[in-house]
Order: sequence, then C-alpha cells, then structure tokens
Amino acid sequence: MTTIQELSTIDKNVKAAAENALEATGGLLRLAPAWVPRSFLMPGKRLKLHPDDLYAYGLNRGGIDERWFASTTEAANEGRVPDEGLSYVVHKKQRFLLRDVVNELGASVIGEEIWNRYGKWPVYSKFFDNMGPIPHHMHQNAEQAKRVGQEGKPESYYFPPQHNNVGNNFPYTFMGLNPGATKAQLRKCLEDWNRGDNGILDLSQAYRLKVGSGWLIPPCVLHAPGSLCTYEPQWGSDVFGMYQSLVEGREVPWSLLVKDMPEDKHQDLDFIVDQIDWDSNVDPNFKRNHYLEPIVDTRDEAHVDKWIVYGRIDGAQYFSAKELTVHPRSRVTLKDHGASGAIVVQGEGKLNEMRLTCPKLIRFHDLTEDEVFITEPAARAGLTFENTSATEPLVLLRYFGPEVNPEAPNVGAYLNQNQ
Repeated sequence: MTTIQELSTIDKNVKAAAENALEATGGLLRLAPAWVPRSFLMPGKRLKLHPDDLYAYGLNRGGIDERWFASTTEAANEGRVPDEGLSYVVHKKQRFLLRDVVNELGASVIGEEIWNRYGKWPVYSKFFDNMGPIPHHMHQNAEQAKRVGQEGKPESYYFPPQHNNVGNNFPYTFMGLNPGATKAQLRKCLEDWNRGDNGILDLSQAYRLKVGSGWLIPPCVLHAPGSLCTYEPQWGSDVFGMYQSLVEGREVPWSLLVKDMPEDKHQDLDFIVDQIDWDSNVDPNFKRNHYLEPIVDTRDEAHVDKWIVYGRIDGAQYFSAKELTVHPRSRVTLKDHGASGAIVVQGEGKLNEMRLTCPKLIRFHDLTEDEVFITEPAARAGLTFENTSATEPLVLLRYFGPEVNPEAPNVGAYLNQNQ
C-alpha cells in the first residue's frame, strides 16, 4: 500500500501536473486526508482514524478530532506543521497542494465567478468530532477579522448518520443567549474568568442535536458544539473567540478568547462584549431562524439528492451542501452549477471512472479513495455516480462555494415539507 509519505511532493510547476491529472480523470482531483488536531479538545473517535494515530502530531499538540475536506485554508493552531489543514491532490505517485492547483489554474478549476471575486477557493468543510462539548465561542465577522488581517467565518452543521452511531458525552449544543440576557451579565462572566467556571452557559440554552439535521450559524453568534460528529461547510477562515473559561474541568486560556482581536483590546471587556451580535444571540426565534432539515432536490428509482446546508446570512449564500444517495446497483448522472468538495460516507462505486470507497479504518499516513474535488467544468458537463454494491447504498456529501446554488431553499423551508 502506498502512503502519502512515499509520494514525491511537487511545489513548483504544479500546473503541468494538475493538467495531467484533470485530463486523466475528466476534471476530477483525488485528495488525500487532511488531519487536524486541537490541543484543548478530546477526540470523539468517529473519524475512522486508527486509535494508535489519534496523537500522531504528538501529545503536546492534542488529539486529532478534525478532518478537513478540499481545503486551501491553513489551520490556525499554535505549533502547527507548515501544511496543516491543507488538502493534497494525489496523482501518479505525486502529491501537490489543492491551493497551488487553484492558484495556477484559477477559473478553469473553480469557475470564473468565484475566481474573479475571490482569487481563491474561499470555503472548506470538515468533520468535527469530539467526545464532549467545546467552549461557548463565536467567529468574528468580516469587518472584525479584517482588523487582525483575517477573514470572518460563517459556518454550518450537518450530523451524518454514518458517523454518529454513538452520540458520545453531550449531544446538545448551547447556542446564542437567552432572551433577556444583558451585556452586563456577559461582562461579569469575563470578569470571573479566573475564578473557575465563569457561568456563561447560565445565560444560554442547549438544543438537543438530531442526527440527520443541521444548523446555519452566522458570525458573532455564540455556540458551544456538542458531541455529535459534525460535517461543517464553512468560510475559509479559522478565526474564533472562546467566551467560556472551563469545559468539563479543562481550562480555556484567555489567549483563546482574544487571539483574533486587536492586541490593544485584549483586556478591554467592553470591546470583547461588543464583538457579539446581540440581537442575533438573544433572538426568541433562534431555532426557527437557524435550524436545517434535509430537503429533497431530485429523486428517482436510482437516487435521492437532498439539500443539507442551505440558506443565506445577511442576504449572501456563503456555501451550500447536498447529500447524494445512490441505491445499490444503480447509476445516476447529475449536473451541478459549480465546483465542489465531495466525501464518501457510505458504500462503494464510481464517480465517472474514478473509484470511490468508504474506508473502515485509516492510518495517519494512508491514502484513501473517499475524497474528490470536482471542478466546475466537470460539474457542469455532468457527473455519473455509480453504485457497484448489490446491498449497500452509496452516500456522498458535497459542498459548494458562494452563490453557486441560487435555487437552494431558505432557512425554515423544511416547515413546509409536510403541509
């Protein structure tokens, strides 16, 4: 078995290697797994990573609890390795960064609209997998993040059944703040940071997480993700501010609260409180305005394709995502409007002529056949998904870039499904 370590790494003249790969596959790029650790969290052990490799970066770096998909975004981890969070394309015993492919081939890979507006692939997705809850935190908006040379981050959640055979320790997520909570109360939580549990969850409420559903989370909205394994299409940024000082007995350092705030504001409690979008956090209709249920887009005897992430934030569609199920011994050809990152979560088959297999167990350096980047030309030409199993469905998740799917539903559309 070939591992990623055995591949020759190309960091110059990527264009020719990428063009060869695209010509051989009809516009598809095979990607290697991109593993990311978090020092302040506990792995949930549902990423199919071998148990011996959970701390492959070293115990000091923390356990691996994330796998990033079709990523051109670096993980903002202290002590990170240079390519942490970045996806590699694999072709003919060579590897090269997807980021370099996009830089070299631009619109011919991600489409003219995205390339002309952003000059990069501006989104990514990941599996986020933890044993318990994580701190109540927010992601800065574009204006706030720009002050520290970063980009803001809206994000979304979907809880795939294939990765949630167990819910682990706390399958609930605190989101926002209770209606009636005050800025003075939040400020008091910051004042009490070093006294132990600063009590911020007393100002919030938890929602039970439902496998097969999801949420859309704008910037500046507090959330403390629970212990379901989560598929997270999101903007290509790793900014955040942790507002909770203690989680399951584990300290959250002040540095993780202020890491993406201007240095001269690191002790300015009023500034830190004002990072929060207050009206959105205390919205009495929070669930109605953020909760997502899958909505069928297309269906026939061979397949069902569902919207799993949809909706707009301040009028903009930052990303969207679908779940495709192809029934055993069936084949379907679909056309998408734009490029996407795809991950197989169940079964085996083919995408055009590229083999797809959902692995049972993955070593840290293993290559897999479960992840693909689909270029815009390939998506528009038509993608043929074939399930080669006689017994098991083939299931893929694929996420798209900004404004690719204007026909996608709005948040709340699920309420009309059964009426």
